[in-house]
Amino acid sequence: MGKIVIDIYESEHTKFMRELFKQRPHLVEQQKEARAIWWDKKVDLETQKHFKEAKVPQTSYVYFDWLQK
Repeated sequence: MGKIVIDIYESEHTKFMRELFKQRPHLVEQQKEARAIWWDKKVDLETQKHFKEAKVPQTSYVYFDWLQK
């Protein structure tokens, strides 16, 4: 039997990103640093508990809240 070749689809965006990171390898480190600013955070459980306890229940339909006053 002959060899089976499977072409795997790769989007234009993926190709662009691969080429960009190949040309500018320093961007990978910058990407990790930027991600750490927003996502890679340690969770303070005490603060999180305080926020949960201070939460005020929302009314059923907030857009017409002024009608009830």
